[in-house]
Amino acid sequence: MLTEGANVRKTLYIFSNGQLRRKDNTIYFESEEGEHKYIPVEDTAELMVLGEVDINKRFLEFCAQKEILIHYFNYYGYYSGTFYPGEHYNSGYMILRQAEHYLKAEARLYLAKQFIQGAARNIRQVLKYYLNREKDVAVRLAEVEQLSGRIGGTADISQLMAIEGNIRDQYYRAFDAIHGNPGFAFEGRSKRPPENEMNTLISFGNGIIYSAVLSEIYHTHLDPRIGYLHTTNFRRFTLNLDVAEIFKPIIIDRTIFTLIGKKMVSKKDFKKEAGGLLLKESGRRAFVEELENRLKATINHRDIGSPVSYRRLMRLELYKLEKHLMGETLYEPFVTQW
Repeated sequence: MLTEGANVRKTLYIFSNGQLRRKDNTIYFESEEGEHKYIPVEDTAELMVLGEVDINKRFLEFCAQKEILIHYFNYYGYYSGTFYPGEHYNSGYMILRQAEHYLKAEARLYLAKQFIQGAARNIRQVLKYYLNREKDVAVRLAEVEQLSGRIGGTADISQLMAIEGNIRDQYYRAFDAIHGNPGFAFEGRSKRPPENEMNTLISFGNGIIYSAVLSEIYHTHLDPRIGYLHTTNFRRFTLNLDVAEIFKPIIIDRTIFTLIGKKMVSKKDFKKEAGGLLLKESGRRAFVEELENRLKATINHRDIGSPVSYRRLMRLELYKLEKHLMGETLYEPFVTQW
């Protein structure tokens, strides 16, 4: 019914259909089958709603008061929206700095390049990791390095996005060699709907990481509606998409390789639906459990000099961005060292 993440204030995943309500000072969930659970509100940072769940106004007011975000995913596992409580950390000063860096072409391009550089370098590190484990990824690694060398010379966002697309294409072509399971062949990127098991896992994982970064943004002074790589327009949120690019290779993709390599998911965890494939509840549960294990895993942070979790790394990345926008420290993306 429910799965909890492992951070100090937990991420609560709701897979079943049912109702969410406030009861006294707790979150109360009752499934369609009559199962129920009380969740202490002080322990809850965000809700990931993957089932069909009824919510009333009183419950939303309760979540707003307790600063709990609610991320919604539709029947197919696609992210569909977020209940984003009033941003008491948000500041007019930071919004002006964000807008200034977006409206100045050179300033925006710098940040967009940094997000792509971070993604490309972490892709490179993932490929090197598996190359050292005798996976046949040398050609793809060389192509990624060659394409990455062009990032610094790009003159606009469209050129940058084209290079990013080519880097991702080469990277995805290495997936089959990395996991070695013919049942999860990549066969090219496909989205709505994903056409095979690998694409279904990628799409589901990306939706989760976009939501996780959005939750981290909520606890900073940043406005999630102003991004730099992804165009700021009528889309509700874009900054989380920018920052997530850095972390997808080392969090989502490594999670997928573990799930396949350890046979934690199989073809029985998928079903055909609406011309594509849908990840069943069993597969979603396996995914989020392994993802939360990765998010709580710690690494030694060079600048801090102490271990930090991958979830904490996302928050630290946002703090670095704040300092850049305020003119204190030039922003450089996190790159893993393993």
